[in-house]
Amino acid sequence: MAAFDTTRVQFETVGIAGRIGRSFAGIVASFSTWNEARVTRNALASLSDRELDDIGLSRNDIETLG
Repeated sequence: MAAFDTTRVQFETVGIAGRIGRSFAGIVASFSTWNEARVTRNALASLSDRELDDIGLSRNDIETLG
C-alpha cells in the first residue's frame, strides 16, 4: 500500500526565482517597517508637550525613534 505525506509544506522555492522572491519580500518588509515608524513619528509629533509628558516622552525622543 502506498501513502502520500500531505502534511509537509515546502516553504523554499528553488533557484533564481526563490532568491528573487526572498529579496523582494525583504524589500517589502523593510519598507513596511520604515513606513510604520514614519506614521508613529508623525502621530507623536502631532501631540502636545503635555500629552508627550503624560506618556513619558519628549520632543527629542521622537527624533531618536527612527
